[in-house]
Amino acid sequence: MTVSPPQAPYVSADLYAQIQQFYSRQMNLLDGSAADPVAWSQTFTEDAVLGSNFQETPDTGRAAILKSMRDALAHISAQGTGDFRHWLAMIDVQPQPDGTLRTRYYGLAMATPEGGSLKIRGHVLCRDELVRQAGRWLVRRRHLEADGVPA
Repeated sequence: MTVSPPQAPYVSADLYAQIQQFYSRQMNLLDGSAADPVAWSQTFTEDAVLGSNFQETPDTGRAAILKSMRDALAHISAQGTGDFRHWLAMIDVQPQPDGTLRTRYYGLAMATPEGGSLKIRGHVLCRDELVRQAGRWLVRRRHLEADGVPA
């Protein structure tokens, strides 16, 4: 019989709900015609690092992260994708001794051209380090691992 390794303790339901709400609000800032990449970038620390397996070097600092997101949204818009949405699921939250949180979750990006059918643009495994600053959660580090090549 195989015994599974012990799991880290669960976070409280309140903290888990806070993190779910954080991600819901963060990703809604990128969706649809009302996307607000400036507000989205404010959900990262000033010195945040955002890297992935589909870019050569990570974006370091809020300004670089904002520039990359603006470029990505312009690319998506130029393709005539219509409604663009994100779906996050399977969020695992692990508290760290220093008060930060490590999270792991899946992200699905979808687009529906006007009059067309829903298309999956990409699926990623996301790993974040969240810190609490001025009473709110912010991303200090994010790493995305895309399945295949993002559209």
